[in-house]
Amino acid sequence: MTTVSLVPVAVVLPLIGFLVNGLAGRLLKREALIGAIGSATVGAGFIIGCLLLRELLSLPADHRTFGVTLYSWIAAGGLHTSVAYQVDPLSVTMLLIVTGVGFLIHLYAIGYMHGDPGFWRFFAYLNLFVFAMLNLVMADNFLLLFLGWEGVGLCSYLLIGFWYNRTFESGTTGDAAKKAFIVNRVGDFGFLIGMFLIFSTFGSLQFQTVFGLAERMPVGAPVIVAITLALFIGATGKSAQIPLFVWLPDAMAGPTPVSALIHAATMVTAGVYMVARCSLLYALAPVSLHVVAAVGACTALLAATIGLVQNDIKKVLAYSTISQLGYMFLALGVGAFSAALFHVMTHAFFKALLFLGAGAVIHAMHDEQNIQKMGGLKSVMPVTYWTFVAGAVAIAGIFPFSGFFSKDEILWQAFAGGHWVLWLMGLAGAGLTAFYMFRLVTLTFDGETRWTHGVHPHEAPKIMTVPLMALAALSVVGGIAGIPASLGGGNAMEHWLEPVFQPAMDRLGAHAGHGEATEYLLMAVSLGVALSGIFLARYWYLKRNDIPASLSTAFPRGYTLLMRKYYVDEIYDAVIVRPVARGSEKLLWRIVDVGIIDWSVNAIARITGVIGRTMRLVQTGVTQSYAFIFVLGVVAILGWILAH
Repeated sequence: MTTVSLVPVAVVLPLIGFLVNGLAGRLLKREALIGAIGSATVGAGFIIGCLLLRELLSLPADHRTFGVTLYSWIAAGGLHTSVAYQVDPLSVTMLLIVTGVGFLIHLYAIGYMHGDPGFWRFFAYLNLFVFAMLNLVMADNFLLLFLGWEGVGLCSYLLIGFWYNRTFESGTTGDAAKKAFIVNRVGDFGFLIGMFLIFSTFGSLQFQTVFGLAERMPVGAPVIVAITLALFIGATGKSAQIPLFVWLPDAMAGPTPVSALIHAATMVTAGVYMVARCSLLYALAPVSLHVVAAVGACTALLAATIGLVQNDIKKVLAYSTISQLGYMFLALGVGAFSAALFHVMTHAFFKALLFLGAGAVIHAMHDEQNIQKMGGLKSVMPVTYWTFVAGAVAIAGIFPFSGFFSKDEILWQAFAGGHWVLWLMGLAGAGLTAFYMFRLVTLTFDGETRWTHGVHPHEAPKIMTVPLMALAALSVVGGIAGIPASLGGGNAMEHWLEPVFQPAMDRLGAHAGHGEATEYLLMAVSLGVALSGIFLARYWYLKRNDIPASLSTAFPRGYTLLMRKYYVDEIYDAVIVRPVARGSEKLLWRIVDVGIIDWSVNAIARITGVIGRTMRLVQTGVTQSYAFIFVLGVVAILGWILAH
């Protein structure tokens, strides 16, 4: 397969873009050239991904896995790891999502970042991020995956804090970047423990070796449970799940293309990808699957409730992202691995669209992000409005938009597997999603204008609206890839990913069938709940906006609880941040650093000084003194010899 040999090219091209723009971007000066370099390196990766897709589709399903080894990376003791990439349906799917959506976001960023003095630096960081993400999803071993995992964490820090001199409601962009970096490091510690356990158990970090040996182990083996739970801790950090979700809303302090690329379409799905890649290990650990499903369902519901009352346009989308990631983990936890990846794909389309649409609004409103100060934008930003509505309808799960098929598949798999409580939680989250998304649409684009004096909103330039239209089209028709058999489709996505997940599915077994009538009924219920949420939001915020105000007055504690995001940040600050800061100052600094380390170093310096000053007295510079000391030494040595 000659096309497979192009995989390293697809991975390395963004690195070349990073080096060119990073080293010469300041000299190139022309924004069009810098943007073209950054976009072309990612777009070329998408073309290679399409060629790989065509090549794999031409082969039998059980012959769609290939490896590409570049060179031996580490060979120490029993550890032998190479820089090598795995080409299979799962990695190619992620390659297409990262490069395809990433290319559109790069194009959009050319217009959004126009005139920014750090334009070249921004595109360098974007390219570096794509390079790290491609290493993550294409790696054939845990160590290279972890290198990409840490790389996207670094790039997230650089991009969130890109406007390092700006402030927002929670502090500075630098604070938000540090928060994201530190919270992710907490999760990454769990990932490292998982890798150590994998190597100590299987003697390798290469996927095929580890999974091949794992197939021989019994279901529920304690070491497999420990490995999968440790890896899931890493996933909760990267994919913003309970309890490590607090970094993602603050990450909205970065430029909007960052929110679209890193915190909607790619980086935050890294945890979902990792769990899916390790599907066999999780199938061998039912306890871990239950934990994954429960955490996902709770996160989906919790984030959706917070999103109900947020007024920052990007914060609403941030909590929506956390909630949708919860659906993906719910799917993974009930064994619907293909459904989870299907939702990863559709979510990449409509959430990138929604973030870019929000960016166009912010751009038009002169950096205003409070939706209470917007309204009436539909007439002056028609393209942004209609594309944004397409994304909102898709995420709400309305037939026949893409989100309907992926979300309905998750809910159906949860119900079919007997997880009725999780299904109810997912259904409630779907209704809340429809409500807060159309609250956002209504307050932003409909009703009377609430702009401040001097604001003259306008439609975004073509370089920004063309990506919006492309993503809107994908949000509308993207569900074609997963139309279920009950609706006359063949669920192509499931069949495409079947070779990757078949070993796990063999261990889990098939769900008991409920019949097409039950599936149709559940579709109707979920669709009815979503439509009810949309109707309620439109009615309240267009015709009866006194109702939300009266509810907030009638239930002040509940409203405050949601506005303060369940006080999770405050709890973390009181229980972890401030005690660690005080302990660092009073114990580590004053006692350990100053009292022990500095005192010891200074004491050694003082003793050395005393010895030096004493020895200096011997160095008189007089020859007769040196001769006298020499003779005394000889006499002393002779005396010691004679005495013994």
